[in-house]
Amino acid sequence: MPLTLAILASALAMSAIVAVRYLVASGAFDLATRAKHPGLYRQLGPQIRREIGWSLASALIYGIPAGVVAWGWQNRGWTLIENPAHPLPLWYLPISVLLYLAAHDTWFYWTHRWMHRPKLFRIAHAVHHASRPPTAWAAMAFHPIEALSGALVIPALVFVIPISLPGLAIVLSVMTVMGITNHMGWEIFPRAVWRGPLGGWLITASHHQKHHEAYNGNYGLYFRVWDRLCGTDQGLGDFARAHAKAASSAR
Repeated sequence: MPLTLAILASALAMSAIVAVRYLVASGAFDLATRAKHPGLYRQLGPQIRREIGWSLASALIYGIPAGVVAWGWQNRGWTLIENPAHPLPLWYLPISVLLYLAAHDTWFYWTHRWMHRPKLFRIAHAVHHASRPPTAWAAMAFHPIEALSGALVIPALVFVIPISLPGLAIVLSVMTVMGITNHMGWEIFPRAVWRGPLGGWLITASHHQKHHEAYNGNYGLYFRVWDRLCGTDQGLGDFARAHAKAASSAR
């Protein structure tokens, strides 16, 4: 197969994988939401269809750099992904995962905050905030400009920070789960997590809900570190109004 076609095929295959992962994961959390909080997504059909449309477009964008890098890793030895002939030590696995999450969180905080500048918000980020309230389908509902900013970070990190395939799988799984659960309109984690000491540093749905309510803070993805350092931590939001409305409509 010609080189260009091989790289293109890899990019398209990766886009398909990202799209399927999104549909399966968001679909599963959508079902969980409808079981736990019947009526929460009632009357949100048009919004959910819009979220799915934007998210599938984002999946195409996310897959292109990932597919190119995956082809280079398999065929040219690009990246610092673990070589089976020279395995990374087991103790390094949690360290590599934490490094990736910290780096991704840093990138996300500053690009997300940048997206809230008035001009960029109108052009791009308003697409994401059009979801009122956000649902389990909204995690990747981005304008192409915003999707491109998010698509570059993990493919770039594999050239900078060594990581094993299991470690990379953990990072991508955490990214998927946190992206979805932060938007689905209720707390999947026990109260002791998000209201306890751990919740003071980790971002869960209540923290990100506040961002969708107030817009001017809570910009992080995994950790509250940058929000706290930069004075943009607005505390936790409240799902009471949305849940009361859903309960009323379900009667």
